Amino acid sequence: MQYRRLGHSGLPLSVLSLGTWATFGKSVGRSLARNMLALAWDRGVNFFDSAETYGNGVAEALMGDVLADLRFPRDSWCVSSKVFFGAQDHPRPTQRGLSRKHVIEACEQALQRLRVDYLDLYFCHRPDPDTPVAETVAAMDFLVRQGKVLYWGTSEWPAEGIREAFRVARENHLTAPTMEQPQYNLLHRERVELEYAPLYEDYGLGTTTWSPLASGLLSGKYDGGVPADSRLAQPDYAWLHDKVLGERGEQVAKVRRLRPLADELGCSTAQLAIAWCLANPHVSTVMLGASRTEQLEHNLAALDVLPRLDEAMRQRVAQAVA
Repeated sequence: MQYRRLGHSGLPLSVLSLGTWATFGKSVGRSLARNMLALAWDRGVNFFDSAETYGNGVAEALMGDVLADLRFPRDSWCVSSKVFFGAQDHPRPTQRGLSRKHVIEACEQALQRLRVDYLDLYFCHRPDPDTPVAETVAAMDFLVRQGKVLYWGTSEWPAEGIREAFRVARENHLTAPTMEQPQYNLLHRERVELEYAPLYEDYGLGTTTWSPLASGLLSGKYDGGVPADSRLAQPDYAWLHDKVLGERGEQVAKVRRLRPLADELGCSTAQLAIAWCLANPHVSTVMLGASRTEQLEHNLAALDVLPRLDEAMRQRVAQAVA
């Protein structure tokens, strides 16, 4: 495993980490979750990500139960939660958003579910148009000063919102955000590579990127249609189907053009896509999602592809999906 600092902070995260969206508490039960976390730990993974809204708290509770069972030294791994959507199907107004009340109470609830005394990373899962940024920044600073959060950040915020958070923090001597959690993959590049580009230099922003395989599309498993046991075949993710595959299948065609390049590198298209994300120096960690231990082990092996992915090959890969 390799490790990178989270932006300009001193926190070293494994370049590959494990996320729990759409898996833990759904296709991944306790036994499998235990095996996957143990495998990730054995491979050097030190960051595990979740959120209040994943399974309405079930994903966090499952991960917390397994981590307590495995008894890894607490000072050797990092865990995160995210706040905004709430942990109910139909949350009441004070059970969602980024108000001081919900940010603080959601943190307390996450600590209980995850069975930890503090969150290493805590994210504002989306911007909240109904709450002043200054209120959210102050709430996060309060949690940091209490020792319940070590680093806080944003997820899928526009660059101007992140800049506002830094401005408020600096003007009021509050704790500024450290990281952003954006989607980043070969088919979704603009925000990380263009919109956020000035933020890396100006603020030392770190990134914990998600969906390196574009919800499985870049693995090639949808080339022949949608498998019945895949995420896109599930009723809960019908909204994701057309977004991922494209109405005319143009996304699938792009993935097929990656196969010869993956063959040339001696890897799968999934490993190529993950390694491509890792080649970006502004990516602190690439979060992997998996529903099987074999899948997780295969994707962790993308780290072996990284040394073979030089700038010339990166250009060829980018052109293949352009």
